[in-house]
Amino acid sequence: MILGLLKEHGNETRVALLPDIVQNLIDLKVEVLVEQSAGEKAFASDSDYKDAGASVVSRKEIFEKAEVLLQIQPPAGEDVKNLKDSQVWISAFNPLWETDLVKTFRKKGITTFSLDSIPRTSRAQAMDILSSMATVAGYKATLEAALRLPTFFPMFMTAAGTIRPANILILGAGVAGLQAVATSRKLGAQVYVFDVRSAVKEEVKSLGGKFVEVEGAKEDKDAGGYAVEQTEEYKKKQQEAINAQAIKSDVIICTAQIPGRKAPLLVSKETVEKMKKGAVIVDLAASSGGNCELTKNDEVVQFQGKTIIGQSNYPAQTPLDASRMFGKNVLNFLKLIIAEDGALNLNFDDDIVKGTCITHKGELFNERVKSVIENN
Repeated sequence: MILGLLKEHGNETRVALLPDIVQNLIDLKVEVLVEQSAGEKAFASDSDYKDAGASVVSRKEIFEKAEVLLQIQPPAGEDVKNLKDSQVWISAFNPLWETDLVKTFRKKGITTFSLDSIPRTSRAQAMDILSSMATVAGYKATLEAALRLPTFFPMFMTAAGTIRPANILILGAGVAGLQAVATSRKLGAQVYVFDVRSAVKEEVKSLGGKFVEVEGAKEDKDAGGYAVEQTEEYKKKQQEAINAQAIKSDVIICTAQIPGRKAPLLVSKETVEKMKKGAVIVDLAASSGGNCELTKNDEVVQFQGKTIIGQSNYPAQTPLDASRMFGKNVLNFLKLIIAEDGALNLNFDDDIVKGTCITHKGELFNERVKSVIENN
C-alpha cells in the first residue's frame, strides 16, 4: 500500500502522522509519501520524516501515486477534483453535517473513511479521534478561560483578605466537558456540570464536580453515548436550571453537541445580560452554531462586559501532543486495513471498518449518514 500524508490547509497546525508513527507504518511494509512541509507547524521537519523512512514529495506526486490519502481536515475544493475513483480518502470530514461533500464523494465513486465516524465501542477506543481531540479542547478551553477571567480560579487566603474561588459551569459532560471539570478543579475552582445524560453523573462527581440535575431527560441507548434531541417540556425545565446557575457563574464552558444537528441553544442573550461583568464564556460548539446565542465561530465577542469565545479547534493550539494523539488513533485504525504483506485490505466484515466507511463505489456505506441524506 502506498499512503500519502497531506499537508493541512488553512489555519490547521496539526499533522495526521508524526515521524514516529510513520516508522511504525514502514515496519508494516507500507510505503509512505509525505508532502513537503506537512509537519512543519507540528515541529516535525522533512528530514525527520526521511529519517523515519518516508519519501518527501510534492502534493501533485502524492495525488498521482498514493492509493490512500490521509489528512486531518476535509479536502479542499481542488483536492476533490484531483481524486481518482481508485483512491481511498481518509480524514475527519463530519459527514452528518457536510452532506454536499459526501454526495460529491459518492458521485465520483471514491472510497472514503471519516475518522469522526468511528463507532463508539470498547474495541474502537484506541482509534477514537473525537475523544482524543476533545481531551485537548477541554484542557485548553479551561486555560483560556482562566487567563481571560479578571479573578482567580482558586481560593486564596492572604494578608490582604480572602479571595473566593471562581464558579465554573460546564455544559455537556462528554470527554471535553469532563476534561474541563478535571482541569478546573486542579486550578481550584468550584465546578458545576449540566448534561442530559444521567449516566455521566458519577463521572462528574468522581472528578470533584457538582451535577446540576434536571429530571425528565430522554436518553437513547442506540445513540452510542451521544446526547439526543429533547422534548419541549424538558427544554423549558433545562433552561430554567441553566439560567439560575449561569447568572452565578464566573465562567461557562460550552461543549454540548448533537451529531449531525445544530448545537442546542443553552445560554440565551438574556442570560448573558444577567451574568456578572468580567464573566467568560468559552463555546466549543461554535462551528455547529454554538450553545450560546451570542457565539460567533472563530471570533471573540465582547458583550456588556462579558467575553464570549467561539473556538472549535483548540487542538490546533496544541499541535505537537494533539498530532501525537491523533496519529496514534490513525495508526490503530490503519492496522485494520493493512494486510500482512502491506497491501491495502478493505475488510468490510470488520464492524469498525464498515462503520467508518462513508462512501464506496458510488454507494453510501454508513447507515446514519445514509439516513440523513436520504431523508433531507
